Amino acid sequence: MKGLLYSLVFLTAASGPVLAQTPDGTLSKIKAAGEIRLGHRDVSVPFSYLDDSQKPVGFAMDLCARIVDAVKDELKLPSLQTRLQPIQLSTQIPLIENGTIDIVCGPATNTLERQKVVAFSNTIFVSSIRAVVRKDAPVKTFEDLKDRPVALTTGSTSIALLLARGQEKKFEVKQVLSPDHAASFLALTTGRSDAFVMDDILLAGLIASSQTPDNWRIIDDSLRTEPYGLIIRKGDPEFKALVDKTLGALMKSEQFAELYAKWFTKPIPPKNVNLNFPMPAPLKDAVAHPNDKGV
Repeated sequence: MKGLLYSLVFLTAASGPVLAQTPDGTLSKIKAAGEIRLGHRDVSVPFSYLDDSQKPVGFAMDLCARIVDAVKDELKLPSLQTRLQPIQLSTQIPLIENGTIDIVCGPATNTLERQKVVAFSNTIFVSSIRAVVRKDAPVKTFEDLKDRPVALTTGSTSIALLLARGQEKKFEVKQVLSPDHAASFLALTTGRSDAFVMDDILLAGLIASSQTPDNWRIIDDSLRTEPYGLIIRKGDPEFKALVDKTLGALMKSEQFAELYAKWFTKPIPPKNVNLNFPMPAPLKDAVAHPNDKGV
């Protein structure tokens, strides 16, 4: 049997064999339920967040919309429903594992440790782990945060990376843990911490959306460069193949670059702020050579 692999939104005419649907695979579950379940974040600008009408929007949400179209075509279910499920950094993997959601539409670092329990799509973004501090703070490196309170989001890779740097360079910080990035940034802006350590693009989004963006700066020092991927269930090659082929078609057709510009170099809702974050060289390479390598 032949079937369209992508929806007309991709402007792609190529066709291929319908993907095999294993009984316990994601595609089979979606078909049986008549819906696909997307996990979204509330404050991860510009990947997945809520606009003024409390609707989830963002770069990752747009990518997932293309994947939903591809699933509709693959299953020949144009009326397939989409259910949106709010998630947090600490709940995204458990909700994938227990089947509550089918894909995480948000920023998620592809790590070798996480690959033990979930799978990732090919890379959709590459970030660096940095710290945001007050503009006039005497902090240029992570070593300058010695004995200072530092905001960290529970479940983030930043925690272990900062601990490793501290062990290597012989310094410690006072951890101020929060459940999400908004709360971590609030700890900084209210003076309960002297820095917030997180992915640079997420920090840029929080700064741009704040009431006093000129009061903050991101240090140049980096703990690690990290690839982002969309999280899906482990051991489901059929669904992963569909997800990766969908993303690959976007990258090949330049639509990926257009979506990137929409969210990273142009004004975005709800405040029409511009992150002014051109596509970094590592991401350009990942677009030219798609892969799902973790760190």
